[in-house]
Amino acid sequence: MLRHISERYARGFGAALVAVAALVLAANAGPAKAADTSPAGQVQQVHHRG
Repeated sequence: MLRHISERYARGFGAALVAVAALVLAANAGPAKAADTSPAGQVQQVHHRG
């Protein structure tokens, strides 16, 4: 009985470690950097009527 309980806790602990590692990796990934740092030109908006 004790062995089954410890196996359950070990699986839960392992899953928690994987989840924390995934969150840390995702947090460190950050947003992608733009390749071109020059300011963008004017954008012309088109209004469709219909």
